[in-house]
Amino acid sequence: MNIFQTVKESVTARQVAEQYGFKVNRNGMVCCPFHNDRHPSMKVDKGFCCFACGAKGDVITFAADLFHLSPLEAAKKLAEDFQIPVTQETHRKQSRSKNKEIRKRTLYQTEKKVEQLERECACTLSDYLHLLEEWKVRYTPQSPDDEWADEFAEACQRKELINYYLDILLYGELQDRIEFLLDKGEEVEQIEKRMGEYRRKNEDKAGGSIG
Repeated sequence: MNIFQTVKESVTARQVAEQYGFKVNRNGMVCCPFHNDRHPSMKVDKGFCCFACGAKGDVITFAADLFHLSPLEAAKKLAEDFQIPVTQETHRKQSRSKNKEIRKRTLYQTEKKVEQLERECACTLSDYLHLLEEWKVRYTPQSPDDEWADEFAEACQRKELINYYLDILLYGELQDRIEFLLDKGEEVEQIEKRMGEYRRKNEDKAGGSIG
């Protein structure tokens, strides 16, 4: 589990807002820090969504925008401020993973093979990122009392992580890219299945409405 996942599973946007001095009312509403907000217009729960200025995202996005940090810097700040153990555990898990996968690495040693797998993963992740962005707009709650759709919550929780994955594939060193393909290959396959299921469900709905 990387630092983004660990932080997002350990702390919510509401806890972060309260930690940094914002008064959250019993309905989970707070004055939005991203515009001149006199009356609480932002809903904070696991993620956040402002019904006035449209700001929304997960707990890491909240901290990043609040303190003008990059997502990684925001994740590190949250880990430090909330005493979330990430670095040592992450390193231990990576070391165990390296030991388990060492015999498999010969499958990925040719640059051509790496590039082929990278392209496939990058295409899947890029499609998923676009889908998350679409969900974030389409399923935005229209009022503070609306329940968050699963798609909206997923978009808030996963967007920064998928950007992080793409950064590794696009800009990482060869060994980092190989490690990603070994460690995250199955997760990318699950993402591809998730998108396929969502598209099939929508096609079924469209077919039903036409019929």
